Amino acid sequence: MFSRETAAVPRVTVPLRRPGGRGPSRLRARKRRMNPVRAQDYWTESLARWAIPPEILEQGGESPWALPPWAFAESARLALSQPLTPTHLLALEVLPPGGHVLDVGAGAGAASLPLSERAAEIVAVDQSREMLREFSDLAAERVPVVTIEGTWPEAAGMVAVADVVVCANVAYNVPALGDFVVALTQKARAKVVMELTGAHPQSSLNWLWKHFWDLNRPEVPTADDAAAVVREATGLEVTVVAWPGREPLADRFGDEGVAWIRRRLCLPPSRDEELAQLLRSQDRPGRTAMVTLAWAGRGQG
Repeated sequence: MFSRETAAVPRVTVPLRRPGGRGPSRLRARKRRMNPVRAQDYWTESLARWAIPPEILEQGGESPWALPPWAFAESARLALSQPLTPTHLLALEVLPPGGHVLDVGAGAGAASLPLSERAAEIVAVDQSREMLREFSDLAAERVPVVTIEGTWPEAAGMVAVADVVVCANVAYNVPALGDFVVALTQKARAKVVMELTGAHPQSSLNWLWKHFWDLNRPEVPTADDAAAVVREATGLEVTVVAWPGREPLADRFGDEGVAWIRRRLCLPPSRDEELAQLLRSQDRPGRTAMVTLAWAGRGQG
């Protein structure tokens, strides 16, 4: 039996949009009816708009895309100590006792390790060796794990079909999302469960890009658009569950969190204090709006 809450997951099938009036999602849907665009094409084009101009990128001195393993390890520890999320609950609906889980883009295991009480084995795929090391450390004495260093879907041929495939906070890094989710679907015997933020995870920094660089950043794609790609690529019905996540991890770590945001903004270390003052002066966003997508698997064997 699970010691943490395992209540039934409420299903939400309405599009995500801002309260009142016509939100961006509704307006985009209307435009698409007038000028049909493949969901995959729209997704790829929208992600391309997030590219950082070269003249800004070269001033940062450090990669804005580097992901600190400590942040993902902290996220996994929180997932193991707090109530189960809709992502976990949707996976547990179909995961049999002694079942097998595949975690793609596993990070330190926030999406899959909370399933360890029921799972016989978790296979974790991630392109970062450091992330997989964190995953293995947290999994010790919980559940047997197999870690595979690689990218998806390139690593798909290295893993067997699992009862459940989970994939959390990866979609916005994948321009070819259709091929990505088809490969997930082929490796899931029962269900694929994909977690992502409702809006692009970098959109909360848009006001800072405007302040420091006078650069207007995009507002798309969103989780609505990801769901449309899944439906288009697989031809399957997609369950959509919207839920309030946790506070942004960068807000929890003082100077380290400021440095993380500064690198994202392509700023030099000399701007840390100015950035910290700006962050303190603004009402920071509360819980991150999260969305979980789930659909049937087609894996055999």
